[in-house]
Amino acid sequence: MLLVECGNVKKYFGDRLILDIKKFSIYSEDRIGIVGINGVGKTTLLNLLSQKLAPDEGWVKVYGQPSTVSQLEPPELELISEERASKFNIPMIYSESMSGGEKTRFKLASCFSQNSAMIFADEPTSNLDMAGIELIERYFAGYFGGLFLVSHDRTLLDGLCNKILELEDGRIKFYPGNYSSFCEQKAREKKKVRIEYDQYVSEKKRLERVVIETSEKSKSIRKTPRRMGDSESRLHKMGNQKAKANLNRAQKSVETRIEQLEVKEKPKKDERIKLDITDAKKLHSKVIIEGKQLNKAFEDKVIFQNAEFRIENKARVALIGPNGCGKSTLLKMIVNREESIKITPSAKIGYFSQDLRILEEDASILTNVIKESIHEESYARLLLARLLFKGDAVYKKVNVLSGGERVKASFAKILCQDLNLLILDEPTNYLDINAMEVIEEVLKNYENSLLFVSHDRRFISSVANQIMNIEKNKIKVFKDSYEDYLAQQNKGGNRVKEEIEEEIFVLQNRLTEVIGRISMPAKKDNVEELDKEYCAILTELKRLKGMLVL
Repeated sequence: MLLVECGNVKKYFGDRLILDIKKFSIYSEDRIGIVGINGVGKTTLLNLLSQKLAPDEGWVKVYGQPSTVSQLEPPELELISEERASKFNIPMIYSESMSGGEKTRFKLASCFSQNSAMIFADEPTSNLDMAGIELIERYFAGYFGGLFLVSHDRTLLDGLCNKILELEDGRIKFYPGNYSSFCEQKAREKKKVRIEYDQYVSEKKRLERVVIETSEKSKSIRKTPRRMGDSESRLHKMGNQKAKANLNRAQKSVETRIEQLEVKEKPKKDERIKLDITDAKKLHSKVIIEGKQLNKAFEDKVIFQNAEFRIENKARVALIGPNGCGKSTLLKMIVNREESIKITPSAKIGYFSQDLRILEEDASILTNVIKESIHEESYARLLLARLLFKGDAVYKKVNVLSGGERVKASFAKILCQDLNLLILDEPTNYLDINAMEVIEEVLKNYENSLLFVSHDRRFISSVANQIMNIEKNKIKVFKDSYEDYLAQQNKGGNRVKEEIEEEIFVLQNRLTEVIGRISMPAKKDNVEELDKEYCAILTELKRLKGMLVL
C-alpha cells in the first residue's frame, strides 16, 4: 500500500539547496533507514515527508496520519494507558521534569499507542540505556507498518531496515538491504566508479598519443626533390598527397573517437575525518584506578553503597548500566579524584563530558584547542583540518556549532593535551556514522587506559576489552569482550522466551474463541466489542512474535 510519495521537491536554507529530490514513494512494507553526514539534511527530509515542513518547490502527499518521534519536540500524546506506561516503565502523563531517557521512552510509547500505518522516527535511541534500546527494538520489530528511521545506531539499522536511503549533496539514492549490505554495495560502487574512470583516462590518453603520432607522420612526409623530372615529380607528389590525406583522415577519425568517448567523472574524494593520538608518557602502574567503599546518594536516592572496582593498565573499559544508575556520577568522582578513589599519580586525565563543557562558548574553535595544547598552533590547525574544520572555519565561535561539530572540537582539544588516561562520557553523541567509525578506530588502537560510557552496542563491541556494569548500587567488572559479557547475561534468556511463547499460546486460544463467537454470536455477545478485541489480539500477537525474532 502506498503511504507517501513526492516529486520535484526542493528545500533551501537561505541560498543553500539542502534537498533536491526528483521523485520517490514509500510503501507499507518499506522499513527505510536514512544515513548521511552531519548537517546533510536527514531531519529536514523526515519533516518534509511527515508534512511537518513544507517544500519550497514540488509536492509531498501522505496517505493516512503518520506517527512521529522527534528528539526536539514533545510527544504527540501526553497521556498514555496504564498498561502502555507499565510496559515502557514510565509515568502515564508526560512531564518536562522527566529524564532524557524517560522522555524518549514516553515519545515511543505515545507513538505505538496510535496504531498508525507509518512511523517517522528521528534518532529514537537517544538517551536510552541498553534495556531501553532493546525494548524499542522489539517494538519496532513487531510493527507491521511503514518505517522511516534516522539513526546512527548501526545495530538498529541492521536489525530493522530492508532499505537504506543515502542523502548526499541534496540528492537521495536507495540501496536494498540493511546497513551492512549498504556498506558492501557502497564499497563495490566506489570500486566500479574508480575502475571505469581509470579506464576512461587510460583510453583517452592512448587515443591522444595516436593523434600526436599521426600528426607527426603527416608533417614528416617529404616534399618533391628539385632534381626530379616533371613526370617523376608529379608521381611523387601524388603519392605523398595521397599518404598525407590518409593520415589526416585517420587523425580526424581518432579525434572523433575521443569526442565520442563516454566521459567518466573523477570519483569524488570522501572527506573523512582523520585522528591520531600523540604519544604520551606511558603509565607503568598495574592498577590505574581503584575505588573502595564507594558511597554516594542524592537526597533519598542511593547511587553507590559500599561499591568497589579497579581498572588495570591498558584496559579499555565500557561502563554500562540503566539510565540513572550513576555512570556519569562515577566518571565525575574519578575526574575529581574523590577520597574513596585512588588514581596512579602519573595519570594525566583527559575528560570528555556529555554536556561538552570542556569548550568555552564565546571563544573560537582554534582558541579553545590551543589554550591547553602542548603543540604548536600549526599542529592544532592540521588536526582541525583533519576534523574538517578548514580555512576560516577554525575561527567559528563554539556557540554557533552543531552538536556534531562540538563533539569533534572537544576531541581536538583533548588530543592536543599531554594525556595518558581518557575518560569519555557518550563520545559518539551527535556524530554521523562516518565520524563515529573514525573515533571508534582511533580508540580501538589506543595503547593507554580508557574508560568510557556508551549505549552504542557496536561501538562498545569494537572498542572495549572489559565491561564494567553498575547494578543495584554495586559495580561489577567483567574482564571479557562485550559478546562474552552478553552471553553470560543471557543465560536466563530461555526463560524469557518460554514466557513469551506461553503468552502467545494463551492469546491464540482466545483468538480462536473470539473468531467462533463472531461467526456465530450468541444473544448476549456484542459483535462490535468482539471485533475490537479480535484486532487488539492480532496486534499483540504480531508484537510478541516480533520479540521472538530478535
